[in-house]
Amino acid sequence: MSVVISGGGPAGMMLGLLFARAGIEVTVLEKHGDFLRDFRGDTVHASTVRLMDELGLGEKFAALPQSRLGNMELPTAGGGLVQVTDFEGLPAPYNYISMIPQWDLLNFLVEEARQEPSFTLRMNTEATGLIREGGKTVGVRYRTRDGEEGEIRADLTAASDGRHSVLRQDAGLVPEEFPVPFDTWWFRLPRHESEQTVPPNLLMAFEPGELALSLTRTDFFQIAYFAAKGSDARLRSEGVEAFRERIARLLPRYADRVDHLRTMDDLHLLDVKLNRLHRWYTDGLLFIGDAAHAMSPAGGVGINLAIQDAVAAATLLAEPLRRGRVTTADLAKVQRRRWRPVVIMQRMQRVLQDAMFTATLTGRRVGPPPQLVLAAKYVPGFRQLPSRLIALGPRPEHAPAFARRPPAPVALR
Repeated sequence: MSVVISGGGPAGMMLGLLFARAGIEVTVLEKHGDFLRDFRGDTVHASTVRLMDELGLGEKFAALPQSRLGNMELPTAGGGLVQVTDFEGLPAPYNYISMIPQWDLLNFLVEEARQEPSFTLRMNTEATGLIREGGKTVGVRYRTRDGEEGEIRADLTAASDGRHSVLRQDAGLVPEEFPVPFDTWWFRLPRHESEQTVPPNLLMAFEPGELALSLTRTDFFQIAYFAAKGSDARLRSEGVEAFRERIARLLPRYADRVDHLRTMDDLHLLDVKLNRLHRWYTDGLLFIGDAAHAMSPAGGVGINLAIQDAVAAATLLAEPLRRGRVTTADLAKVQRRRWRPVVIMQRMQRVLQDAMFTATLTGRRVGPPPQLVLAAKYVPGFRQLPSRLIALGPRPEHAPAFARRPPAPVALR
């Protein structure tokens, strides 16, 4: 039996690695020539760190360049800050979120998958459509960067080609869209050497009609600026100087370095979507990750939910594939297993979106909900709730037995 996977993101690469460890012939198609794209999700949550240990990759993963994400702090009415998460309070050793460039994570997964003889990765190759016979998907059509076209036939096609999934469109499946009032502009500002001793954190700042989030990285600050959806053309027409002034007002601690934003091209727009398919599969075809359920940036949970989808899919489908037949009932099991975690996290994002983002963007309130601030200050154990939900999720998956390996030592360089 064989599998073709469209999309070499975290879900696709993890699924490819797991199927290859099951001895299944698997081909991953990635339309780009490398993984070097900035401001893709860089958070690797505790559930995924634990998965790396279970796969025997913990030490090698820990050796990759990375930092740990700090706790989230929100401004209070009195001008102070209140901490609303406590990741360190989770059970060790899985009590942190790692910040690692996504290209490093993907290259790492590729390196491990290529050790399996049944794994193939085809870069610069985009799946452009489905091959169907008798109502069943039996593979994909593809086009390479240099214009070559062809077909790959497989017993199972897995679509992990993102929120703008070409294969989802070709299958005629339309996700239910939930309203999102904001878009996000990502950029980076330098972190001075004198700031290296400052503990890393996530800091939110609010002004009427706009807000920003600062994440501390190893040698820079990663900033997200949130404004009403559809604001991109207006912001760009106002120019970079006006945008610098916005950031200096929202985050005055960075006023001395906003001139590092040279042009508006230094901003990377994320058109935020929140949606999900009601059915993640058809005969011979399965959708996972953003192709099945696009998440908003709230909580940074998108990558980890996608990886959990891949683990569940490999766990449930490896044996049917090895037996020689995957039915729609088998594919339905994957959706049933992952449906509730997705719904829970999307509901959390919608509540957070309404309570914090919509209230600020519409001018209904500036700042976090006072109930949240009071709970974080005075309710014992409250900070553990968002920490556990973000770091581990409502149903963290474990590596299937066939994919587990003894710990792999780090190669000396």
